[in-house]
Amino acid sequence: MTDVVVFDLDGTLVDTPRAIVETFTAAFAAMDADAPDPAAVRATIGLPLEQAFGKLLGIPLDDERVAEGVAQYQRLFREIILPRSRELLFPGVADGLAELHRQGFTLTVATSKFYASADALLTAAGLRDLFSVVIGADQVSRPKPDPESGRAVMTELGIGPGQAVMVGDTTHDLLMAKGAGMRSIAVTYGIHGREELATADPTWTADTFDEVLACIRAAFPGIREGR
Repeated sequence: MTDVVVFDLDGTLVDTPRAIVETFTAAFAAMDADAPDPAAVRATIGLPLEQAFGKLLGIPLDDERVAEGVAQYQRLFREIILPRSRELLFPGVADGLAELHRQGFTLTVATSKFYASADALLTAAGLRDLFSVVIGADQVSRPKPDPESGRAVMTELGIGPGQAVMVGDTTHDLLMAKGAGMRSIAVTYGIHGREELATADPTWTADTFDEVLACIRAAFPGIREGR
């Protein structure tokens, strides 16, 4: 039986929220638009870029300024976030993922980032080879919180929902998991706090990545030391 862990990226594996606010601010400046409120930017983390720019600019998603904002963000992402990717990993993530991989877990990512950005971030952080599947927002027609991303992972691996657990820091991640029939682990060190995460009814809640590892072992008992 394949034991699959589906990870969110921003706020779950990589401490990117502050850098994301910085990148959005730079993108707005490049568009000659007023700087967005940092709290408003943080509230959009976990949504696809088009939705984030639409909300922050107060315009429809098909407005050409949304496409311009996305293009500016992707350009600045490569300049601002990628060079800092290793230092932005949350404590315990690199060693913890390597241990899970060594023990035979199949590791995957379902993110609201576009695939190219997620792939570049994981590669720059030295993690890409640990992940069998990466699903970005541009690879599905309905991104998180819709369950399509989780179902895409399961389809790719040929597994059922009972063989997978989702790890994420927002209700978008947890609702995606719930809709796909997966169990979920909410992490409190990212964007959404414990009370907000609880509204999405996670199976487990973890305050650190070490606790995430403990929850994964609880999800898949009979851990295989040395497997």
